[in-house]
Amino acid sequence: MDFGLATELYPDEYRYQIANYSSNNNPLDLIQVIQQLHASLDPRTVFACYGNVLGQHLPIQGVRLTYGQYKLSCGKRYGITVKRQLILAGQTLHIQYQLLTPLTPSQTSDLQEIEPLLLQPLLNAMQYQEMSTQAMFDSLTGLGNRHYYSKSLTKAIARAHRKQGSAAIIVLDLDNFKQLNDKFGHKCGDYILKEFGDIIQATIRNTDQAFRIGGDEFVIIVQGDIHATSLLCERIIVAINQHPSFNQFEVSCSLGAAESHDTIEAEQLYELADKALYQAKAAGRNCYKLSLNQLV
Repeated sequence: MDFGLATELYPDEYRYQIANYSSNNNPLDLIQVIQQLHASLDPRTVFACYGNVLGQHLPIQGVRLTYGQYKLSCGKRYGITVKRQLILAGQTLHIQYQLLTPLTPSQTSDLQEIEPLLLQPLLNAMQYQEMSTQAMFDSLTGLGNRHYYSKSLTKAIARAHRKQGSAAIIVLDLDNFKQLNDKFGHKCGDYILKEFGDIIQATIRNTDQAFRIGGDEFVIIVQGDIHATSLLCERIIVAINQHPSFNQFEVSCSLGAAESHDTIEAEQLYELADKALYQAKAAGRNCYKLSLNQLV
């Protein structure tokens, strides 16, 4: 499921072919290696560049790296295995090389010179990736935040305008949430918000995106038409009503949905879904309504 990022942050496999080793390659230029490794702030690209540099100067045809939640791989997975460890920001970084032939003493010396050059650019890229993630995600629920929602909705509508599929949104908020906060405190309210985010995350499909845009207001961008969206609304209501904490604190959920069409803009689509949400509130809450504009 995509909750803000369009691509995986930490793929197990980054499909990048390592350069073919030749003893006729140019001599190792460490300054050039440093410049290449610092050219990107994507951990995958930095690592792939590292693998490519190795392949140019050493008989290495594959390399894998494990560091915390990062698992990066490029090249082939067979050959003579050599495992090494480095320290990065106080933690152990594990590297496994797949060799065509055993390294000579001079090649081992080259590897020992190249390896430390990976550390700083890789750390820079990881820190930048983490800051980018924090800028796009809501810290409490783990869903996308308002800023990323705005960007994602614009892209989804543009894609629908190009006839590359349907797009719809669901606007959701919690019924009786203010009373919950007033009676049980904000710590309990935060717990319910997080549980609500988890329910949405578990309910939507891999192609959908979920966001918390403020307070107890959430939005889901659905890749599908209004009928597929209505099925998702039903699943969310069932999940909420079956959740023991929501039953205990007498909290439910109301939803409004609208589908994009050829001339609609992002703000207009949100307004249609928001009006449908208020219709659900007026109908007694704990239900969903579809924008009538999409059903005629």
